[in-house]
Amino acid sequence: MDRRAYLRAVGGLSTVGLAGCSGLVAEQGTGNQSYDVGMSSSAFRPARIEIDPGETVVWRNTSSHAHTVTAYEESIPEDATYFASGGFDNQSDAETGWIEGTNGALYQGDEYEWTFEVPGEHHYFCVPHEQAGMAGTVTVSGD
Repeated sequence: MDRRAYLRAVGGLSTVGLAGCSGLVAEQGTGNQSYDVGMSSSAFRPARIEIDPGETVVWRNTSSHAHTVTAYEESIPEDATYFASGGFDNQSDAETGWIEGTNGALYQGDEYEWTFEVPGEHHYFCVPHEQAGMAGTVTVSGD
Protein backbone atom coordinates (compact mmCIF):
# COMPACT_ATOMS: atom_id res chain seq x y z
CA MET A 1 0.00 0.00 0.00
CA ASP A 2 1.42 3.40 -0.90
CA ARG A 3 1.79 6.19 1.67
CA ARG A 4 -1.19 8.28 0.46
CA ALA A 5 -3.53 5.26 0.37
CA TYR A 6 -2.45 4.41 3.91
CA LEU A 7 -3.05 7.99 5.07
CA ARG A 8 -6.53 7.97 3.49
CA ALA A 9 -7.38 4.69 5.23
CA VAL A 10 -5.97 5.61 8.63
CA GLY A 11 -6.96 9.28 8.40
CA GLY A 12 -10.66 8.43 8.43
CA LEU A 13 -10.23 6.17 11.45
CA SER A 14 -8.18 8.80 13.26
CA THR A 15 -10.88 11.39 12.71
CA VAL A 16 -13.48 9.15 14.35
CA GLY A 17 -11.19 8.36 17.28
CA LEU A 18 -10.18 11.96 17.81
CA ALA A 19 -13.43 13.79 17.10
CA GLY A 20 -13.36 17.21 18.71
CA CYS A 21 -9.56 17.40 18.89
CA SER A 22 -7.78 20.12 16.98
CA GLY A 23 -4.56 20.05 15.01
CA LEU A 24 -3.20 17.87 12.26
CA VAL A 25 -5.91 15.21 12.26
CA ALA A 26 -8.69 17.78 12.02
CA GLU A 27 -6.89 19.55 9.18
CA GLN A 28 -5.84 16.53 7.18
CA GLY A 29 -7.99 13.68 8.46
CA THR A 30 -10.71 13.94 5.82
CA GLY A 31 -10.10 10.46 4.43
CA ASN A 32 -9.47 12.01 1.00
CA GLN A 33 -5.92 13.22 1.55
CA SER A 34 -3.98 13.32 -1.71
CA TYR A 35 -0.97 15.19 -0.35
CA ASP A 36 1.83 14.47 2.11
CA VAL A 37 2.52 17.88 3.69
CA GLY A 38 -0.05 20.59 4.37
CA MET A 39 0.64 24.25 5.06
CA SER A 40 -0.99 26.14 7.92
CA SER A 41 -0.60 29.89 8.37
CA SER A 42 3.01 29.49 9.54
CA ALA A 43 3.95 25.79 9.59
CA PHE A 44 4.37 22.75 7.42
CA ARG A 45 2.27 19.84 8.72
CA PRO A 46 4.01 17.54 9.32
CA ALA A 47 7.30 19.40 9.57
CA ARG A 48 9.27 16.16 9.13
CA ILE A 49 8.54 13.35 6.71
CA GLU A 50 10.54 10.22 5.92
CA ILE A 51 10.42 8.55 2.51
CA ASP A 52 12.34 6.08 0.36
CA PRO A 53 14.48 7.14 -2.62
CA GLY A 54 12.41 7.73 -5.74
CA GLU A 55 9.25 8.71 -3.84
CA THR A 56 7.44 11.96 -4.57
CA VAL A 57 6.32 14.36 -1.85
CA VAL A 58 3.26 16.50 -2.50
CA TRP A 59 2.80 19.76 -0.57
CA ARG A 60 -0.64 21.43 -0.55
CA ASN A 61 -1.37 24.91 0.69
CA THR A 62 -4.16 24.21 3.17
CA SER A 63 -4.27 27.80 4.47
CA SER A 64 -5.41 31.15 3.12
CA HIS A 65 -1.85 32.56 3.16
CA ALA A 66 0.51 32.33 0.17
CA HIS A 67 3.51 30.05 0.80
CA THR A 68 6.57 28.65 -0.93
CA VAL A 69 8.49 25.39 -0.72
CA THR A 70 12.14 26.45 -0.96
CA ALA A 71 15.14 24.23 -0.30
CA TYR A 72 17.94 25.54 1.87
CA GLU A 73 20.67 25.26 -0.74
CA GLU A 74 23.38 24.45 1.79
CA SER A 75 21.19 21.96 3.67
CA ILE A 76 20.43 19.35 1.06
CA PRO A 77 22.72 16.41 0.21
CA GLU A 78 25.66 17.29 -2.00
CA ASP A 79 24.45 15.26 -5.01
CA ALA A 80 20.80 16.33 -4.70
CA THR A 81 19.10 18.57 -7.24
CA TYR A 82 17.88 21.89 -5.87
CA PHE A 83 14.09 22.17 -5.47
CA ALA A 84 11.73 25.12 -5.03
CA SER A 85 8.18 25.97 -5.98
CA GLY A 86 8.45 28.21 -9.00
CA GLY A 87 11.18 26.03 -10.52
CA PHE A 88 14.12 28.11 -9.32
CA ASP A 89 17.67 26.78 -9.69
CA ASN A 90 18.99 28.11 -6.39
CA GLN A 91 17.94 29.65 -3.09
CA SER A 92 18.96 33.19 -3.98
CA ASP A 93 16.81 33.20 -7.14
CA ALA A 94 13.86 31.77 -5.20
CA GLU A 95 14.12 34.46 -2.51
CA THR A 96 14.53 37.22 -5.09
CA GLY A 97 11.59 35.86 -7.09
CA TRP A 98 9.35 36.07 -4.06
CA ILE A 99 10.51 39.58 -3.11
CA GLU A 100 10.13 40.94 -6.65
CA GLY A 101 6.71 39.53 -7.39
CA THR A 102 5.69 36.58 -5.20
CA ASN A 103 7.08 34.18 -7.81
CA GLY A 104 6.93 30.60 -6.63
CA ALA A 105 3.88 31.33 -4.48
CA LEU A 106 1.43 28.55 -3.72
CA TYR A 107 -2.04 29.92 -2.99
CA GLN A 108 -4.82 28.15 -1.12
CA GLY A 109 -5.38 24.71 -2.67
CA ASP A 110 -2.24 24.87 -4.87
CA GLU A 111 0.18 21.93 -4.82
CA TYR A 112 3.87 21.45 -5.45
CA GLU A 113 5.54 18.08 -5.81
CA TRP A 114 9.11 16.88 -5.93
CA THR A 115 10.64 13.43 -6.39
CA PHE A 116 13.58 12.79 -4.08
CA GLU A 117 16.31 10.49 -5.39
CA VAL A 118 19.30 11.19 -3.12
CA PRO A 119 19.31 9.79 0.45
CA GLY A 120 19.84 12.23 3.30
CA GLU A 121 18.09 15.17 4.90
CA HIS A 122 16.58 17.79 2.59
CA HIS A 123 15.77 20.94 4.58
CA TYR A 124 13.37 23.53 3.20
CA PHE A 125 11.40 26.62 4.24
CA CYS A 126 8.71 29.08 3.23
CA VAL A 127 10.25 32.36 2.05
CA PRO A 128 7.63 34.76 3.48
CA HIS A 129 7.24 32.82 6.74
CA GLU A 130 10.80 31.73 7.50
CA GLN A 131 11.05 34.26 10.34
CA ALA A 132 7.99 32.62 11.93
CA GLY A 133 9.80 29.27 11.85
CA MET A 134 8.06 27.75 8.84
CA ALA A 135 10.58 25.09 7.87
CA GLY A 136 10.56 21.38 7.27
CA THR A 137 12.68 18.34 6.50
CA VAL A 138 12.30 15.45 4.09
CA THR A 139 14.48 12.54 5.15
CA VAL A 140 15.22 10.13 2.34
CA SER A 141 16.36 6.84 3.77
CA GLY A 142 17.28 3.56 2.18
CA ASP A 143 19.93 2.43 -0.25
